[in-house]
Amino acid sequence: MTDLQQYGPSAIDLAGSQYTVEQTGRDKNFRPEYEARDVTGDTLFRTTYQMYEGKDEFPFVDADGSEICRVKAIDTWDIAGEYLLTDSRTDEELVILDNNLSLLQDTWRLRDAEDESLLAEIRSRGAVITLARKFLPVGQGIAHKYEIIDAEGNSVGSIEGEFALFDFDQYEINLADMSSVPTEPVVIAAIVIDAIQGN
Repeated sequence: MTDLQQYGPSAIDLAGSQYTVEQTGRDKNFRPEYEARDVTGDTLFRTTYQMYEGKDEFPFVDADGSEICRVKAIDTWDIAGEYLLTDSRTDEELVILDNNLSLLQDTWRLRDAEDESLLAEIRSRGAVITLARKFLPVGQGIAHKYEIIDAEGNSVGSIEGEFALFDFDQYEINLADMSSVPTEPVVIAAIVIDAIQGN
């Protein structure tokens, strides 16, 4: 079995099975700000979605403001593209996050940055909800819900949002099997996916 800890940034060690990620506001340049918390409510890390033309970045920092990892666009076109997770302390490339563009279902894949083998998938719920979010006047307020799938095709957890028409998005991440998917990249991916799809 692959040692999944190798895919987590060296400054993060997530041992729990439940996490919350939330868009907490916007900075002075109106860029979305996010944070991840554990089950006790303690902040694990924060990021600001830095939107540039074809060069989107997410610098993740700890509670003291020190950068621990970075997600940067490799290639983007609308919400489809590839994003590379790199450990800021070691400069090691860890995970590629990519999205196959589809009107019916959003499927994001987490792959090994070196050999591109599949580590996990994060799939949106069915086509009706996906279409409603895209085309109804209040569609963006309909909460996202994702299923976390391991490399063997087994459902091992979920990422569930709440109706957020006027408030910022918030998601609860629940992992039923922490041994089959890399926890840190999944929590980081939840933030990246919400930011990319919402902006």
